[in-house]
Amino acid sequence: MAKSLRQTVRVIFLVLLMGLLSGAYALADSAPLELAPGVTYSSFDVPTGAGVAVAHMVTVDLTQPGVSLNLLYPGVVGRALPLSTMVADQGAIAGVNADFFNISATQPGITPTNAPVGPMILAGKVLKAAVPTVHRFGPSLPSGAAVTDVVGVGIDGVVRIGRLTLVGTISTPQGNYTLRGLNQYGIAQGGIALFNSDWGSVSRKRSICGDDSKRENPCSTNTYEVIVKDGKVAAVAEEPGAGAIPEDTFVLVGREAGADQLRALKIGDPVTVEYQMLSSLNVPFDFAVGCQPLIRDGKAVPGLNATTYAIRSAIGISQDGKTVYLIALDRNKGTMTYAEIAKMLLSVGAYTGANLDGGGSSTLVIREPGVGGEIVVKNIAPTDAQRPIPNGIGVFYTAP
Repeated sequence: MAKSLRQTVRVIFLVLLMGLLSGAYALADSAPLELAPGVTYSSFDVPTGAGVAVAHMVTVDLTQPGVSLNLLYPGVVGRALPLSTMVADQGAIAGVNADFFNISATQPGITPTNAPVGPMILAGKVLKAAVPTVHRFGPSLPSGAAVTDVVGVGIDGVVRIGRLTLVGTISTPQGNYTLRGLNQYGIAQGGIALFNSDWGSVSRKRSICGDDSKRENPCSTNTYEVIVKDGKVAAVAEEPGAGAIPEDTFVLVGREAGADQLRALKIGDPVTVEYQMLSSLNVPFDFAVGCQPLIRDGKAVPGLNATTYAIRSAIGISQDGKTVYLIALDRNKGTMTYAEIAKMLLSVGAYTGANLDGGGSSTLVIREPGVGGEIVVKNIAPTDAQRPIPNGIGVFYTAP
């Protein structure tokens, strides 16, 4: 009997060891928790070069009736809230944090805006464009990634990773100028950016700070702001202001050459702005948020960092774009490199995938099934505080 028991234990050990070596990950929970038809939560152990990490994952089957993905955000670009608050307020059943953002001051006396780095689209409406690369926050971009990279859902319901680049023209009596920013906390040198009601009430001054070589460089001393109401110049100022922008108003902020162009405008001059986000894909995005691609066409992006360990959040997408894996590492139980997070995404079934903001921003939230629907943060201890963030990827369910 004892010999038989020892043989059984040995077989179990060998099976577990082979699983670890093959890249298969052992579930830490006894069984996945169903949040809605086609939506489950699970957690699993991941062997890494720094030990064993615990990953928390929500798997979403978008072929199920009533299941969808959409943007979680505080209602304006320049604001941050805990992810659990956005999940509760917007009626989601789960969510993960998304883009990196302007979390810290880069110049004395300039308050961070909390605005995200990359583009953002909700219900087909462009909320913001990407900041210049030098102004981004977060670790080094993965190989081949750009600040214009996004993950989102197309108007056909398929989840994809693509790029969104702002293209726009400002038309004035003095001439036409190129629009180089939309609701951004950073503007390229010599550029003009537009701010509208989607920006919120936070100061616009951060947008003219730093330059094309370093985001920490001093704010520009040659700036100009034009307030356009009902299509005509209503007010001007030498420096960017603050405060909520009405729906019938937009604000143009220029620096250097852009400021000089705006100074030519007079009160009452007609001004129109036309812009769009040029997509790298054939199908327009209905919802999109910034990310950094790690997997393309079923393979990890070449040259991914394999030495820097951090708490990570990520998204994986199946080949048909209909199954999504939202993942956040446990903040108290392990870290991973870019290379390891890519390997993990491939292992769970992703064909494409991307890195999201990590560290203290890394958050995965679920709404417990059943009466009451308590909202629980799964990757931090109950006593740990959530970091307010500017956006997330939400999972929604409406019963057919």
